[in-house]
Amino acid sequence: MACSLADLRFHFTAPHQRAVRSSASALKNSPGTGIYYLKWGSLIHQRNKFQKCLYTKKMTKIVQAVALPESPLLLDSVEQRKQICESYGFSQIGEPLPENVTMKDVIDTLPKKFFVIGHDCAHKSFSRNKLVEDIIGTLAFLPLIYPYEPWRFKHDRHHAKTNMLSQDTGWHPVRREEIESSVALRKGIILGYGMFRPWMSIAHWLVWHFDLKKFRPNEIKRVKISLACVFAFITIGWPLIICQTGVMGWIKFWLMPWIGYHFWMSTITMVHHTAPHIPFKSSKEWNAAQSQLGGTVHCNYPRWIEILGHDINVHIPHHISPRIPSYNLRAAHQSLQENWGKYLNEATWSWRLMKTIMTTCHVYNKERNYVAFDDIYPEDSQSITFLRKVMPDYA
Repeated sequence: MACSLADLRFHFTAPHQRAVRSSASALKNSPGTGIYYLKWGSLIHQRNKFQKCLYTKKMTKIVQAVALPESPLLLDSVEQRKQICESYGFSQIGEPLPENVTMKDVIDTLPKKFFVIGHDCAHKSFSRNKLVEDIIGTLAFLPLIYPYEPWRFKHDRHHAKTNMLSQDTGWHPVRREEIESSVALRKGIILGYGMFRPWMSIAHWLVWHFDLKKFRPNEIKRVKISLACVFAFITIGWPLIICQTGVMGWIKFWLMPWIGYHFWMSTITMVHHTAPHIPFKSSKEWNAAQSQLGGTVHCNYPRWIEILGHDINVHIPHHISPRIPSYNLRAAHQSLQENWGKYLNEATWSWRLMKTIMTTCHVYNKERNYVAFDDIYPEDSQSITFLRKVMPDYA
């Protein structure tokens, strides 16, 4: 990800690459790669468009800085995939999937056999009895004051329209017209996608699940039932918690776990669906197999996190077939690796990976996929500049 560790900022340009901002360091280009290296201990003084650099030689430590493309990524090049893989913090960036491959081709390679309780209920992979699924799913969602049916409808749409611009209800780039409509809105969006991005699922929860206008007529009845259940939990459950434990008990035993949950969910799902090289397509250009197999990310976390998350980080098979229950995700992923491995996007969690996502993947651009906020609106992007400075760049 971009590596910026002090107040000075500058740009260097190489063929098809934009070097990220840096300071208190000198940028050195590895010939022919478009990858830049930082020489620590150098003193940089920035003046005009291309700055003159004064430096003193001290001990040298090499740190790789991410370079972002000015033109579309050439993912058909093995060497370039390897280079941007290391720069972005991925362990593998998949090859483009051939145009003639369909979702049926991929699904047919999965093993024929196949719980995150509320989640699997929503995907109808928990029980053969649909009423049981709806009741258990509603109860499982209540402590989070998540209305079950609205979430199910929007989550199904996310799976049906993954990486489809304007149609996907999950993580997607900000549209230029959204941030140009209002200065106040722009500043709010930049702050949200910067400092508060690990909690952005709270905004998603509020915007997408309580507005009846966002649902089809045949969905309204179920949505109203779920909303009634949520408001009943708030009306009855919250006063009971406060009565037994006081306001501080409500904060400790409900509010803080709720905020922690959203941090958890925002971060993990953000990694699933946000990468500089993964494009969002218009409905005319969109291809289901390409979006589900090559448009999602498998990320390895420390094992204790994966156990607590019920293997939800094993995300690619979940998009190939959402009805695969959580306990079969690893077997399905192994099958995908064996049959389609070179097309998969895989990463191991690192600070570089998170820094790439949080300071680069912002505004939609058809040629470059994403443009960073501070490239377009530097005067409003102090939060992004701050993240560039303070976030580590360790891979």
